[in-house]
Amino acid sequence: MSEAAVAFNRSIEDAQELLARFDEEKTNASNWNPETLKRAGMVIAMAAWETYIKDRVVEEFEVWLKPIEGSPLGRFVQKKLDEDLKRFFNPNSDRTKQLFISHFEIDITEGWSWDNYSPPQAKKALNTLISKRGDAAHKANTSVNPSINPHLIKRDELEKAIRFLRGLVSASDKVRIVK
Repeated sequence: MSEAAVAFNRSIEDAQELLARFDEEKTNASNWNPETLKRAGMVIAMAAWETYIKDRVVEEFEVWLKPIEGSPLGRFVQKKLDEDLKRFFNPNSDRTKQLFISHFEIDITEGWSWDNYSPPQAKKALNTLISKRGDAAHKANTSVNPSINPHLIKRDELEKAIRFLRGLVSASDKVRIVK
């Protein structure tokens, strides 16, 4: 298991904890709106995915860069990677694929196969989650009576997203990058 996957597993626990807190808030009378916990959980879950991808690239790149580390070429290559990762956000399937192709000449999305997911299904599911994350982060329920309007993230959607991302990281981690 990569160090990136270990860090992801710790990070995704924050989303899992927010889901548990949502369940607790729903059963206890409170002045707080527990629905915000689901939105926050989706944002955190997707941030864990983004961090995994960046960490995985850095982790793999360190192996490739070792022979030229500290040299002018090594500094140039490291600077290019740092710039690319600064611009890398909302890692949908296309952006993730392109990042790995451009740096390692490997289509990591070809390895996204597990349980009931094939690579095309996993890509579609990831892209849907990236879109949901954007909605959760940028479209709050600003209704005068928020309990009447349905919320963007349903409990089972967040639970499925967490489970999906765990599977996606596990599948991604099995893709051999360094040759």
